[in-house]
Amino acid sequence: MTRPPSPAHSGPSRVAVVGAGMVGLSTAWFLQERGVSVTVYDREGVAAGSSWGNAGWLTPGLATPLPEPAVLTYGVRAVLSPSSPVYVPPSANPKLLRFLAGFARNSTAAKWLRAMRALVPINSLALPSFDTLAEGGVEAHTLEAKSFLAAYRTSAERRVLLEELEQIHAAGQTMEFDVLDGDEARGIEPSLSDEIGAAIRLHGQRYIDPGHFVHSLADAVRARGGVIRESTEVTDVRDAAAGATVLTGGGGNEHFDAVVLATGAWLGRHARKFGVRSLVQAGRGYSFSVPVEHVPSGPVYFPAQRVACTPLGDRLRVAGMMEFRKPDAPLDARRINAIAEAARPLLRGADLDARQDEWVGSRPCTTDGLPLIGATRSPRVFAAGGHGMWGITLGPATGQLLAEMIVTGERPSPLAPFDPLR
Repeated sequence: MTRPPSPAHSGPSRVAVVGAGMVGLSTAWFLQERGVSVTVYDREGVAAGSSWGNAGWLTPGLATPLPEPAVLTYGVRAVLSPSSPVYVPPSANPKLLRFLAGFARNSTAAKWLRAMRALVPINSLALPSFDTLAEGGVEAHTLEAKSFLAAYRTSAERRVLLEELEQIHAAGQTMEFDVLDGDEARGIEPSLSDEIGAAIRLHGQRYIDPGHFVHSLADAVRARGGVIRESTEVTDVRDAAAGATVLTGGGGNEHFDAVVLATGAWLGRHARKFGVRSLVQAGRGYSFSVPVEHVPSGPVYFPAQRVACTPLGDRLRVAGMMEFRKPDAPLDARRINAIAEAARPLLRGADLDARQDEWVGSRPCTTDGLPLIGATRSPRVFAAGGHGMWGITLGPATGQLLAEMIVTGERPSPLAPFDPLR
């Protein structure tokens, strides 16, 4: 879709950001770096969406497109099973069926490689962007993964990730790793059970407590004079030659030079009227925390079960599932049980029946696996979403690049593949 030419750019002085998750608050923070006054709106509160209970991995080396050939191997019967790592409800609505058809069309080796190459430049900025936040005063820092293990029952299962790492390398992105047997993996991480017979140790990765980090980021935005309006529903965004107006529930309205839509799985609600036609579907993830005898020194991943474990304090967060449903649907206890049962034989000393913090959050997924970042049909309204599983990893890099685009009027080259009007 074509957009009208941008007017001569002098840079905005006041920008509204709709959405107080990692992507929205990162954009607000980097706008402040460039001298812009920001107001952030969220219908619930800081980190209320998919930012709070996810695994918190900062793994740009593994930030790959979600549509991949392996997804198609599950088959219809598997995705309809409540215990499957990828779940589609039998009563899928027409919009979801359109999304799944587009998702399937993009789940080919050639399209995956093309999308992977598009992600490489922004992936390379992910960890440096977190470092910039830390240098700028965001108090919650990233944690170095002293170990980061992908663990398997057999070496045959492990072959899938080894092949994917080869494909990632072919796309131009490097990842250092070691290939281990089960005993070597348990020597590094005693919380792995005797069921584990093969593993891969990844190097150079980090992680965070995502809820704590995003709240710290919000505190930093406020400390610099930013306003965060929680429990405030944005009912409409209106564009005019002199700027944009944000309308809120109860009849409130406020005028800005520009607006950023960073509303996650709800991105289409306001972005569609500005020419963003790409479907954004909620891919819901579940998590909970449990006590564990030996807290791992870094994340543990069980790729065959698609279960991610992250040490948070004295507990272990266990996360998984890709459930394609409405973003506001209630938590389904069957998904929690499925994750627990998948992890039970693979972990040693974890009390998976003493669960706390059971949570579901809606990741914003696109059919081609690439985010939507940049100007819409209006040069005053910008989109920032659709990151799928990688909103935490890529949130600060997204905010840094988008803030540059908003202030300078020039699109940074890493954003070219993510045009919201594609």
